[in-house]
Amino acid sequence: MLTSLVRLQKLLETEIQVVKKAQRAPIIHGNIIESSDPIKMLYIIGLGLGNEQDITLKGLEAVRKCQKVYMEAYTSLLSFGLSTDGLSNLEKLYGKAITLADREMVEEKADDILSDSRDADVAFLVVGDPFGATTHTDLVVRAKKMGIDVKIVHNASVMNAIGICGLQLYRYGETVSIPFFTESWRPDSFYEKIEKNKEMGLHTLCLLDIRVKEPSLESLCRGRKIYEPPRYMTINTAIEQLLEIGQAREDPVYTEDTECVGFARLGSEDQMIVAGTMRQLRSIDFGAPLHCLVIIGKMHPLEEEMLDFYRCRS
Repeated sequence: MLTSLVRLQKLLETEIQVVKKAQRAPIIHGNIIESSDPIKMLYIIGLGLGNEQDITLKGLEAVRKCQKVYMEAYTSLLSFGLSTDGLSNLEKLYGKAITLADREMVEEKADDILSDSRDADVAFLVVGDPFGATTHTDLVVRAKKMGIDVKIVHNASVMNAIGICGLQLYRYGETVSIPFFTESWRPDSFYEKIEKNKEMGLHTLCLLDIRVKEPSLESLCRGRKIYEPPRYMTINTAIEQLLEIGQAREDPVYTEDTECVGFARLGSEDQMIVAGTMRQLRSIDFGAPLHCLVIIGKMHPLEEEMLDFYRCRS
């Protein structure tokens, strides 16, 4: 009788272990893995545009409870991003050490960040809004396929902050990016998008190139990465490149007399907003980065009235 009870107890213990193991095992639905372990979270948190105080209360609360904090450091930067104490200001406010995540880490070693999220809450900080760059969408997709829970905390971005000039957000067409030209590479794919926007009377937001921790072509040819100094495209350079592409057309959709709005350090205390022709804006010193440019389409009278406050008088 005693022997039978011992056997029964061992059998029950074995069954309990099997059930517990099954509970911990991941559940696979198609290409998405779900885990029944205690939920850990990957937070992707927008920081806004100005300084460390622009984070939302929800975002700050999330950062403070995370065990690891990464900050994406190549698709944009906060207004203090060029100062030596910028990162320490963030760390002091959040009470957390921050690991800078450059392009190589995010695009080539994203699995390391995602693996951390299996065992601990992880925050991934993004200047502006989390979905202002396709890289962050890719990170979310990869996390979900690995069965990692993702929570997004939104914030202001250049995509809505440009509304300050008075041009109505729903009257914008497709956004374009203007890359730095090189001697052998002068892409013009943005021109057709600007042309289509113009035909519909819509404004065009031009996002200007940011090159941070970019290896030189020469160093890549030699098999040893040597990084070039950071470069941030100015409004002046963007206009010069736009005009170069436009002048190569028979009937360009924009000229030196086309009205635009130039923005510098949008969202910061010393932001600069100037409306004028391409010729006028090309001669203005907009100061430190980041810059962006809007090519104006057809305006509503209220847009014209608001924009007049920022018009170049020279």
